[in-house]
Amino acid sequence: QVQLVESGGGLVQAGGSLRLTCKASGRVASIASMGWYRLSPGNQRELVASISSNNIPLYADAAEGRFTISRDNAKNTVYLQINSLKPEDTGVYYCGYSAYTVLWGQGIEVTVSS
Repeated sequence: QVQLVESGGGLVQAGGSLRLTCKASGRVASIASMGWYRLSPGNQRELVASISSNNIPLYADAAEGRFTISRDNAKNTVYLQINSLKPEDTGVYYCGYSAYTVLWGQGIEVTVSS
């Protein structure tokens, strides 16, 4: 089993930066892709950014430019750097893990004040 633990969220002023961290533990597959998703108003997890096991990133159109995803395979950790935060970035962000199955973290809140 794989566990995902997210950290780094919180309250930040518009224009600031945050780095979300997701650490995977347990039987982490070397082929796993990992990513960050945000809960939509319809309660669906929508892709923000993902990164493959060989470090190829994929961004949602809205995430291009201000969001940077990276991973440290030695630490089984994925990061999401968000710069120039906007109030519309507010939401619950979920770490996702995909290898043979899809797993989710518990979610972490990001609140951007104007």
